Amino acid sequence: MKPDRSSNGSRRRHSVRLTATGALIVGMLILAGCGGGDGGSSSPATSALSQVSAKAQADAQSQAANQPYVDLVAYSPNATDGLSPSQVAEKAAVMHYQWTSGNKTVNYTTTAGHLTASDAKGNPEATMSYVAYTAPSTNGAPRPVTFFYNGGPGSSSIWLRLGSFAPTRVATPDPLLTNWPNYPVVNNEQSLIDTTDMVFIDPPGTGLSEAILPNTNQTFWGCDPDVDVMRDFITRYLTANNRSGSPIYLYGESYGTPRTDMLALALESAGVHLTGIVLQSSILNYFADAIEATAITSSTAGLQLDTDTLAGYFPGYAEVAAYYNQVSPAPLDQGLYALQMQYFVTDNYRQFRRYAQSWTLSQLGIPDALGTPVFPSQQTLAAWQWPSSLTLQALQGYFNVNPFNTTLLPGTTIGRYDGRVSLPNSDPRLVNDSDPSDILISQPFTTALQTQLPNYLGYTAPNATFMPLNDNIIQVWNFSHDGQPLPDTLPDLLGALTLNPQLKVLAENGFHDLATPFFNTEKQLARLQTVPGLTPNLQVNFFQGGHMTYLDDVARPQMKRDLVSYYRGYPIPLALTLWTLPAPWPDESPAGTPTAIAQSAAAQ
Repeated sequence: MKPDRSSNGSRRRHSVRLTATGALIVGMLILAGCGGGDGGSSSPATSALSQVSAKAQADAQSQAANQPYVDLVAYSPNATDGLSPSQVAEKAAVMHYQWTSGNKTVNYTTTAGHLTASDAKGNPEATMSYVAYTAPSTNGAPRPVTFFYNGGPGSSSIWLRLGSFAPTRVATPDPLLTNWPNYPVVNNEQSLIDTTDMVFIDPPGTGLSEAILPNTNQTFWGCDPDVDVMRDFITRYLTANNRSGSPIYLYGESYGTPRTDMLALALESAGVHLTGIVLQSSILNYFADAIEATAITSSTAGLQLDTDTLAGYFPGYAEVAAYYNQVSPAPLDQGLYALQMQYFVTDNYRQFRRYAQSWTLSQLGIPDALGTPVFPSQQTLAAWQWPSSLTLQALQGYFNVNPFNTTLLPGTTIGRYDGRVSLPNSDPRLVNDSDPSDILISQPFTTALQTQLPNYLGYTAPNATFMPLNDNIIQVWNFSHDGQPLPDTLPDLLGALTLNPQLKVLAENGFHDLATPFFNTEKQLARLQTVPGLTPNLQVNFFQGGHMTYLDDVARPQMKRDLVSYYRGYPIPLALTLWTLPAPWPDESPAGTPTAIAQSAAAQ
């Protein structure tokens, strides 16, 4: 969903711009709990009064310590703009709150403002907006600090910040659109504030982040310069806040996952040693997603791994079909059905080769370069019903000259970011946004930004326009990396693991994500199996839900549970490890060799 536009921004060019008339960055009301549980009086009435008094005193002290900030700088997201160094200041608003979940209470601080990313020579590169949530240590040891960011490229971090694990969140009815767009902001009982401090980062040209002259925003609109400036921001945050001794984590979503692979290597190479990384809704190798690769390169060069793409999307599509009762018999378990589908596509991989180009181009609405599209016959589809358990309608919807998001259910458009979100084709909202799962959050999250901010974060920017998603960025983004036109970041991940063999890696996936399908992630991470002697601390887990898996009220508590285990260094129940992942596709290169280079060498 709008969260990440990884790869995915090529589909829709819809910019949500939030004008801050004083309000800027994120907003959410904090619903503070009433404390307590540890009163020592023998009188219940006296105990209650003492608790109320203690909370009132604590609230008064917190309010007295609050430091709102009015930022008068006129930040710009435009490609050719940059701030004069004289306008740059590392200032922030600081506010204090209390988070509750069950009988657990955490006093925490929000910090919203800017820090300056500078290169190794001390030259300022960009002033970057961020929001941090921090809490005091309870055991004398430094708390972990986790850096969060969305993708796009071109997205600020508001989607993760307003939807996932901050102390407050926008409560969506995902996957329904009930009461749209009036979703409340609530206390987030699944916040990670009891486990890690969190820093949400806006890359240059998003949020209120801007390049510092002589750089311009566009200077950082490419895979490699983006990683460099993100590395330099993180280094600055750690130094400015004396956090170098803390366990350090990265958490990226969508395009944020290839960014994480590259960033992990960049930080390790710079001497910043990470404890772990979290890859949510991954696209780790753009060549292995022929839909994205073709859309970005605008050429048939993106079709190099089109069979892997057709097979990689199929299990996720099948999970969505099951949601709509297009599987018979109905699956008893999502994980087991995913396994059934993985066996099905593996067994039929060679047959799929005949249809892969036609299928990929159909998803993009592009005529098949070979002429007449090639799809399975009705006889073949009928033969596939039993091993796949899919209805004939579902199979016809997938192998079709039209995109499967409009053919699975005739007369209905299903979501790309979450296939369970759907709207009838007649719904007027689809005129401006073709993805129902994007519609689910776009306006509600924007409303939260507009109405909840100044009182919560205490930060206002009357002369600036906060940019949740800058669609202009993906139009000009330089996707080249490591000598290739598109990023294949498995070699980067391997490089980080080589420098830091103790690095923990967690990949989180939604069964109903049709933007970055879970089986593609499994197949890419499985390329690490080709590296002799490699035994990474890798775990891969799965949840019901889409791209923004945490929006689902069933998945979010499960994600919180698994993340707590991950931070504590415990194995996650039922998570896959490197050697329980399905083997990589036969036409993929080893993890230590970028895909395009290996294929080019093989062709010669």
